[in-house]
Parts: sequence; C-alpha cells; structure tokens
Amino acid sequence: MSQREQVSRIQTYFPKSIALILVFVMLLTACFTGSAAAASSSSDLIIVNKKTNKLAYYSDGKLVKIFPVATGKTKSLTPEGSFKMVVKIKNRPYYKEKIPGGDPANPLGDRWLGLEVNDTYGTTYAIHGNNNESSIGKYVSAGCIRMHNDDIHWLYPKIAKNTRVIITTSGLEMAAIAEKNGYRLGSTMIAGAFVKGGEKLPVKNSFLLEDSRVYIPLSESVKLLGGSLMQEAGTGALIITIGKKTAVHKPLSTKAKVNGKTVEMLASKSVDGRLYIPLGSLTPLFGLPFTWNAKEGAVKL
Repeated sequence: MSQREQVSRIQTYFPKSIALILVFVMLLTACFTGSAAAASSSSDLIIVNKKTNKLAYYSDGKLVKIFPVATGKTKSLTPEGSFKMVVKIKNRPYYKEKIPGGDPANPLGDRWLGLEVNDTYGTTYAIHGNNNESSIGKYVSAGCIRMHNDDIHWLYPKIAKNTRVIITTSGLEMAAIAEKNGYRLGSTMIAGAFVKGGEKLPVKNSFLLEDSRVYIPLSESVKLLGGSLMQEAGTGALIITIGKKTAVHKPLSTKAKVNGKTVEMLASKSVDGRLYIPLGSLTPLFGLPFTWNAKEGAVKL
C-alpha cells in the first residue's frame, strides 16, 4: 500500500483530530526510517569481480568478508557497472517454472537482493541463493549472481536497501576496485607472515591495512628478521638494527636516521599500544628488498 493510500484510510476511519496525529507520526517514522537506511547503506559496498567470481562486502571502509559466487554463462549476461540494491525478498517464487518460494527446488534459493539495472528495479537481476551448491564459482547463470545459501543467509540481514553494488571484470585487488570507484577505505587488520629463505614466519600480531598501505608490527617484525631493538635514553627514540643497518626513529614521526643519515618515511602508527611501521620502509631503512603478496598476506624477502 502506498503512503498516499495509508493517509486516505486514516482520514476515512478516524476523527479529524486523531487522523492528523496519526498521519504526523506515520510521516515522521517514515522520515527517520528512510534516513537510517540511507545512512547505513552509504557506508557499505558490495563488489562482484567476474574475473575471479568473488564477491567482497565492505562496511565502514573495511573489508568484512569475501565470498565465492557464480555469474553469467557468457560475459554479457551479468551486467557490469554501478547499481543499487533496491529489493530484499525472502522466499521469492521462481515464476518461470511456477516453483514456490522456499521450495528446495527453487533455483533462486530463499534470499533475493534485487539490483536496479536498466529500469528493472530489482525484478530481473539479483544476488541470490541457489538449488545447486556445486555451481558456485562457475559461469552458469542467466545473469544473476548466485551465492552459497549459508553465505547469503549471513549477508542478507546486513545489507540495507540502496547499498551500492559494483560489478566488474578486473585483474585488480578488491581494495583497488573499491578505491577506483570512489569508496574510501579505512583500516583493517589481517593475518600476516614473512617468507625468509623459503621459510614462512607467521606474525602473531596482525598486519594493518590502511589507505591501501601495509603496516607491520615493529617489535615482532624486527625479532623475526633477526634484528634488535632498544630505546635511546632521554629521547624516547628507538634504535633498530637489522643486518648492517641501524635506524634511529622517534615513534609516530616521518623521519629516521640510518647509519647517521636522515631518511624520509611514512609516519609510523600506534595500534593498541604497539608501534607499526610502513612495510615500504624496510628497503630505505634496512636495505631489505621484498615483494608483497596481498592474497596470502605475506612479505617475501
């Protein structure tokens, strides 16, 4: 029922004074509900990368979770672009074959997040469940994005209407796709490790990802890399030695002295009482070349 129809019924069945109050309350509630939905959806983003058949869910600038999905049989079937999720339906029937909503044979599963694509307003293209779990990860659909049923059950209640959905075919990492589409990334913590001489050395305290940069916990990293760390008396600066290089760095500053020579660097950061330095500083400060494997969260030295 439309808002106009609701107002008409209230005016018909209630005295004028009461009707005015009810209409005011209804409009006020709608206003606040709409504002809350808009606010919640503006901080969320869904990315579907058809190249990898993965769906990423971001909230408040942070990557929350990545899921496997299935997309169109051909590249053109699943449309690409920026769309809004405008419809949420539980137990949607599969009208084409007259299969009721919630039926195990329903190829749409029991959750439907409809996308506004080419004026279809959420009725044609969607992120939804499935009746064939083995299809996930493949190119098999008529255009929709399929998820494992457990995955969409997890995602469905977290997504507000008007959440933006980016569908693309890209070789970029999810974070780079988000930034390319104007989504501001915040910070997030990920499990990390160093790979030295072919040996993987897990880091107990997570790496920090912020604005597409990686920061590593200083004290633990120095220890894993066979170095030493001590505090300079009177100044609070840290004296860090790895191999033949010694860097003197005052926490949170943008400079360090390496073997007596000043070197510019990105500022170190304090996270939960621990000092983190930019991963990129390993080379200018300690002469350590490295490669970063974002997929594995590993620094190969």
